[in-house]
Amino acid sequence: MSLIAKQATTPPRTPYATRRTTFRLLRYFTVAALVSLLTVSLALYFLEEREVAFFQDVQKAQSAFFKEAQAELAVETEQTARRSLIAAQEAANVNLTQFFANTLWDSHFAPFTALTRTISLDRCRAIASGSNSPPAAAANPRQECFAEIGLKIKSLPGFAALDQRATASMRTSNVFKIKVYDLRGLTVYSSDHRNIGEDKIDNAGWRAAAAGRAASELTHRDHFSAFEGIVENRDLISSYIPVRRGGAKEVVGVFEIYADVTPLLEQIKTSSTLLAGLVAGNQGKIERTSQQNLEKVAANSDTLLKVVAALFVVLFAALLYIVQRGQNIIDQQILALEQTAARERLWHQEKMSAMSAMAANVSHETGNALSVISATAQELAAIQEGNDGAADAAAKIMDQCRRVFQMTRQISAFATASDHIEFTNVNPLIEAVCYFFSFDRRFRNPIEFRPAENLPWCDLIPDFLKEVLMSLLPTLNGHIVVSTAPCSLGVRIRIHSEAADGEPAHEGDALFDSRVEIASRRIEDMGGTLSIGESGKLIDIELPACMREDSPH
Repeated sequence: MSLIAKQATTPPRTPYATRRTTFRLLRYFTVAALVSLLTVSLALYFLEEREVAFFQDVQKAQSAFFKEAQAELAVETEQTARRSLIAAQEAANVNLTQFFANTLWDSHFAPFTALTRTISLDRCRAIASGSNSPPAAAANPRQECFAEIGLKIKSLPGFAALDQRATASMRTSNVFKIKVYDLRGLTVYSSDHRNIGEDKIDNAGWRAAAAGRAASELTHRDHFSAFEGIVENRDLISSYIPVRRGGAKEVVGVFEIYADVTPLLEQIKTSSTLLAGLVAGNQGKIERTSQQNLEKVAANSDTLLKVVAALFVVLFAALLYIVQRGQNIIDQQILALEQTAARERLWHQEKMSAMSAMAANVSHETGNALSVISATAQELAAIQEGNDGAADAAAKIMDQCRRVFQMTRQISAFATASDHIEFTNVNPLIEAVCYFFSFDRRFRNPIEFRPAENLPWCDLIPDFLKEVLMSLLPTLNGHIVVSTAPCSLGVRIRIHSEAADGEPAHEGDALFDSRVEIASRRIEDMGGTLSIGESGKLIDIELPACMREDSPH
């Protein structure tokens, strides 16, 4: 690649004030605040959505619970009504039985029951029961035997009068059938004559009544033989009721009464239907109320989110205003620093320009005088040829003239001002600065310069490197060693203070830190880096090597 191409691809280095970037507090705050507020807003939104969903689930659970509870209440109410109906009708049947006992037992049923005791049941009960035989099977011998007993009972004297009196007593009442049992479990009377002679010894209801306890049950009959004839689809309560007579109130017989409660059950069913309607209406109200509550919660949630969003906006605006003020202060401080740096550069340039002009004048005036002195010494040596003393004096004059010439050239090299990027070898610059400090009476620390050979050349601003060295070297104590060497970046300049043990490495932390800050800016302007060792005795400066093909190595 040609030199021109190399130079074209190498980006130019600009001074510190135009190249240094500022900390954009406003930009970072805006991005961070918006991301944070957005994250918090999304979290609040999802939490509110979950809260509404949770409230909806609770509402549904409560609605389902109320629905189930009201359904159970309706069922329990109907069952309680049925049980109450059975209990009430049983009480009525007990009263009716007591009425029968008071009016008919002593005069009709007791004498008739005494006649039936003459009929033996042993033969019939000795026959095995065939109750499990299917209806189409042959007649059950046991049932035929008890049917014959029934015929005998109906043929007994007094049966017709008893039947007529009992039928007349129950007519126009809600009693559809009446049965009378003796203490053997035999049906001695029934308003349905087909039931006379039946054996109820194994019937649980008869057993309970024979033991002195009334027993009732609610049954539905599609067809039933009543006093008025066959009735259909009736709900009946059958009660087994003990008959007590005598002073000890001992049980002397058992009544079974079938009472019609169909109208009452219809009322219960009607009430249950009304209750079911009320339950359904209440459930609808509960669901509508739940939906309204859910809508209110959702509306409140939206309002809360809007209020929080408005508060976030106000908070963001307030913080943005504060950060904007802070950004303005930062910008003003950076501008002040840049102006200070510019003044420092201008002051350094003016100082170096003045020193350069003074060095040029001194070099010119001194050079003229030295030329005259040197020429005079040479003439003196020629005139006094053969005079060893004169020759030695002339030689000494010539040596001192050359020494003064060397000193003026070094002063001129140090004082030469250059504030733009140059293709430079750092060794002569460092040597000139170190030599300059040897003339400063205020600087008592010896400086030793150890240059490395074959260093790569650098594109740098000579005045900046001089300023860095002139800022750092006076702050160090003890014997100072300045050395150069190649490094990965290009050239490394190492300043090492060999201060004695117990002696501080530099003069004052504040002075040292301020000068390091200035030096860091200058090195950064040239694309390099500056680092300080932990003890403060070691300072490393790394400068980038130039990329020119003609740079010496």
